[in-house]
Amino acid sequence: MANKSVTKTAGTNKSFIDRMGGQKFIVLLIVIAMFIFFCAMSPQFRKYTTVVSILDYSYYIALMAIGVAFPLMTGGVDLSIGTGLICYSLIGGYLVVHQGWPTGAGMVVSILLGVAFGVINGCLVALMDLPPFLATLCTCMITRGFGSLIVGGFGIPWPTAAAPGGWFRSIFKIKMGGQNIPIGFLWIIILVIIMTFVLNHTKMGRYTLAIGSNKEATRLSGVNVKFYHIMAYVICGFFTGLAAIAYSAIFATVQPGSGAGFELDAIGGAIIGGVSMTGGVGSITGTLAGVFVICLLKTGLPFIGLTANWQQIITGIVLIISVLIDILKREKEAK
Repeated sequence: MANKSVTKTAGTNKSFIDRMGGQKFIVLLIVIAMFIFFCAMSPQFRKYTTVVSILDYSYYIALMAIGVAFPLMTGGVDLSIGTGLICYSLIGGYLVVHQGWPTGAGMVVSILLGVAFGVINGCLVALMDLPPFLATLCTCMITRGFGSLIVGGFGIPWPTAAAPGGWFRSIFKIKMGGQNIPIGFLWIIILVIIMTFVLNHTKMGRYTLAIGSNKEATRLSGVNVKFYHIMAYVICGFFTGLAAIAYSAIFATVQPGSGAGFELDAIGGAIIGGVSMTGGVGSITGTLAGVFVICLLKTGLPFIGLTANWQQIITGIVLIISVLIDILKREKEAK
């Protein structure tokens, strides 16, 4: 009876925020508050086209963020996802536009390239013990140059919605009654649900978190740490390949040499959403909420008259606060 009483008391003493999901709940409230704030400050922001623009921007950032959350949860990072996205999109588009490949085949190539570079990053980090920052910085430079080299330095326009092979654009946006309907968000939600299940209910997810918490203890418990460590980067590469397709579907032309900074938006979204930079802690639903904080900042600040420089400053401050919260939370748990 005493034990039941203690359990009941412990459950009752949990704060409302803890019961609602902790940091995920706070970030969701921040997203809602930011949206209301920008709507109140700018009539232009309240337009339907602005909402579509926010969602368009969120697709490829969200896909990259879901993927990079896994290396982050191992205590690592992947800095190659931004330039990688552009590289895979350029090569896939080049095969479709200039080599006559079917659009579907170009999309598959984009994903396979992402997986291939994920394997390379994973091997550099897990097998060769290179620091994740250095290893993925190197592949960042490789992907940036490789994509430009293949296309000869020229932009690649994937088929338009009305052209043969342009059907892939309707995966993320369809036209109904003269309005663009952003259906891509439904795919993002489905992927978030799937990856939440992977993280919380499969060996892949549990071992990813275990590696980030204590790599050596995980190895001593009989887990093939190197395999699961590599797989975290493979998942990241796979989602970067999906992000390349989303980017190609949203924008008319993919320009070589671009993409630098995309990785910071994705990593920032994951950190704001509760993924710890030191590993061992993370949430896919929180990551999606964090991505919308980044997207709202990027989209909303110009509507209240702040330039790109202010956008970068404010986004940087938000990230610093998120990291400090993570540090304070860990110190509190360690006591």
